[in-house]
Amino acid sequence: MKREVVITADGSSTIHIPDWNEQYHSKHGAIQEAYHVFIKHGLHHLCSQIKTPLNVTPSVAEKSQNVLNHNNVSILEIGFGTGLNAFITLLEAEKLNLNIDYFGVEGYPVSVNEIEQLNYPKQLQVKKNEAFFYKLHEMSWEEKHDVTLHLSLTKQKKLFNDIDAIETFNLIYFDAFGARVQPELWTESIFKKMHKALIPEGVLVTYSARGSVRRAMQAVGFTVERLPGPPGKREMLRATK
Repeated sequence: MKREVVITADGSSTIHIPDWNEQYHSKHGAIQEAYHVFIKHGLHHLCSQIKTPLNVTPSVAEKSQNVLNHNNVSILEIGFGTGLNAFITLLEAEKLNLNIDYFGVEGYPVSVNEIEQLNYPKQLQVKKNEAFFYKLHEMSWEEKHDVTLHLSLTKQKKLFNDIDAIETFNLIYFDAFGARVQPELWTESIFKKMHKALIPEGVLVTYSARGSVRRAMQAVGFTVERLPGPPGKREMLRATK
């Protein structure tokens, strides 16, 4: 399927699929969407729920509980795609002094040519960290790699329906293509897998606010909140196990 790199409203790039009239990120601003949905309402929200302050070593009892109570965070991204969400999370991990174990699942990886056209380091004004963006893409699949002192990455090339993790993640970035073009990715069966993959009190965030998506999440046991959406969208969803 044809794909082309385009510029979104905030100056950052994304990949557009003409046959679907669909983008990897919002045409209203790729970087703005990533920060609003996945960082502000995902990672930062999760940090606000931490039981003990960052940099405080948890007790043995705390370690035995399946809740976030220290500065180790495990994140699953549904749709690794351009690597934008992973790159921004890498930058945030250093700011917040978090140790993040990041898993990116992608069925159809982007090409080297497409990666070279993406302008995220420039738009984010992080020239010193530019090499890390390309490192995220260059690292081999199906293996865990230490990208920085604060973030490790495991990329898995598989379909979302093949995810079978059980109580593994604190946070899920659900960034699949929209239900308009891939409705099978927004069903109860998929969200049941997401619910199983999260530890108790774990959180899933997504840009979608469709009623059918919200109801599918609730049907498998999530508590779902409607939140203000990123530029170009009135609402988004956050689901808690």
